[in-house]
Amino acid sequence: MAWVTRYEDAWRANDADAVETLFTPDASYRRSPYLPPEVGHGQIRAIWCDDGETFTMRAEPVAVEDRSAVVRLLVRYGDPVRQEYKDLWVLRFAPDGRVADFEEWPYEPGQPDAAAGD
Repeated sequence: MAWVTRYEDAWRANDADAVETLFTPDASYRRSPYLPPEVGHGQIRAIWCDDGETFTMRAEPVAVEDRSAVVRLLVRYGDPVRQEYKDLWVLRFAPDGRVADFEEWPYEPGQPDAAAGD
């Protein structure tokens, strides 16, 4: 959870330079499991601090095994709150403690429970 706290602090401060301390140079960052990943510091930095909006965030670990972790988050944007997300982050850590693979599973109110059938 220390990594998640550092991530939140850097995100809140719009500190794009923190990408290098949080992620490996060739890290893969997916904002959805169905989107192609952003790869490497430059691509992650380009999308990481792009909104600058006020937010609150609450996080708790769901599972940790070896160098992998799953974290459940509640993120609320705006003051007053205009958007809420419940997320799962799947994190795979490198030996140096930075994340090598970040995969986000965002869910927002009103989003369908399952994919539409054919």
